[in-house]
Amino acid sequence: QKTDLKSVCLQYQLCRLLNSHCFCLLKNGMGIIIFFLCAYVPKTEAGHCKWAEVLKDLERIKTSKDIDVSLYTANADEDVKCQELVMRCFFLETEVIIQECRIKNCSKTQDVWNIWKNGNESFGKNKLTSTKSEKCKECEEYEEKNFTEFVQNFVKVIQRDCK
Repeated sequence: QKTDLKSVCLQYQLCRLLNSHCFCLLKNGMGIIIFFLCAYVPKTEAGHCKWAEVLKDLERIKTSKDIDVSLYTANADEDVKCQELVMRCFFLETEVIIQECRIKNCSKTQDVWNIWKNGNESFGKNKLTSTKSEKCKECEEYEEKNFTEFVQNFVKVIQRDCK
């Protein structure tokens, strides 16, 4: 008998909740549509960046002493219209680092591989959407810089993209 009473009390509370001001929209069709649209909109974490994993790996490799290469390094302050091309350039240059690490058996090879893989997967899903303008440079047009400067600029470009 106690269970039945609790069940009735629960049903009463649910009925009151549904009749409250919060759920008055659910009484008509448009309210139900709005409710479902809001419920199924993908939520993103505040401050989440699609390059977060790449940033972590860049932090791991930036102090590596066994990577000694010169790499085409885009400027962190390139035109916003060139952002995707700049990102692609950085990820392409990580292939050079991977080759260097294979030769020298670097301690950070896996981290470099992760950077390349994450970038490749992201760009693989999307075709190049940036249109090449006169302002955008090809990767080989950038100045070659040492590994440390390359990583610093790569981090700046990602942070700019994540804002």
